[in-house]
Amino acid sequence: MANRSYIERLKQVIFHLHKVDSEHVESVPVGERFKGRTIWKGLVEVFNLIRHPKAKRCFAWSHKAGPGDKDERFVTVLELPPVDSPHAAVKVAIAAEVKGQQ
Repeated sequence: MANRSYIERLKQVIFHLHKVDSEHVESVPVGERFKGRTIWKGLVEVFNLIRHPKAKRCFAWSHKAGPGDKDERFVTVLELPPVDSPHAAVKVAIAAEVKGQQ
């Protein structure tokens, strides 16, 4: 399980982006491979959302970003079709990032 301050930062990001409180449920290890290479590996934090109009859960994590990997980028993905698991959330986030780079 991730440390408490990390979970609290993710909860703040979820509140800022989705305007609802959340409750941490679990940490799930996820690895995503493409053409035999690992393209992403880490822990996805699972949160129950409190009173969100459409989603019951949110998947969240952060990773290093920016010049020299000195910044931290937060990612949140709501549990809405087709996202139904931490693994699916990572796939959707990677696809969105690749699309944004094109």
